[in-house]
Amino acid sequence: MREVVLDTETTGLDAQNGDRVVEIGCIELVNHIPTGRHYHVYINPERPMPEEAFKVHGLSDEFLRDKPRFAEIAAAFCDFIGEDPLVIHNAAFDIGFLNAELARLEGFPHIAMERAVDTVRLARVKFPGAQINLDALCKRFNIDNSARTKHGALLDAELLAEVYLELIGGRQQGLGLAGIDIDAMSVVAVQAPRGPARPPRPHAASEAELAAHAAFIAKLKDPLWLRNA
Repeated sequence: MREVVLDTETTGLDAQNGDRVVEIGCIELVNHIPTGRHYHVYINPERPMPEEAFKVHGLSDEFLRDKPRFAEIAAAFCDFIGEDPLVIHNAAFDIGFLNAELARLEGFPHIAMERAVDTVRLARVKFPGAQINLDALCKRFNIDNSARTKHGALLDAELLAEVYLELIGGRQQGLGLAGIDIDAMSVVAVQAPRGPARPPRPHAASEAELAAHAAFIAKLKDPLWLRNA
């Protein structure tokens, strides 16, 4: 099964009022394991970078000035994500921004929310009442996020891939049976030993063993098996 862990950086929080995507980072997973394939691009948002957003990700107008516009990367981005599930932390935010960008172009379908595996929702179910931002989850799972001095789409996607793996049960998922469809689990049959079977070894209690057993029974008070004898 192929999945794509996805993160974006933007000029702000409101895609409907002119904020734009400035960075996309994607990590490919197959059977929940990173394959090494990724997609990463910086994007010229065609508008100034607000100071509040710059403080979050450090992407300046000068840095983004010569980067491609979203229209120039849309086809490559859509080819990479294909139609596979998207693992996203707070999926409504990223998908909302990506769909706003795609809506500005012709010939590109929107990304359905049903494709998203939202790790925020997974974390809320697993850790109700706890902090569930990416830094908090990295700390909980002992994932090294020391390189995350600012937000970055590719680094955050890499960290989220590790967090996602822990949220769904870690690398030894079969050991945590709660919430797992047992019928879907593969069962390995234990093979019988080869060669002829040994004949059973006869055993009869000795006189001393019988006497010790009788003495033990005599000490029991009203044993159940003698009530109807």
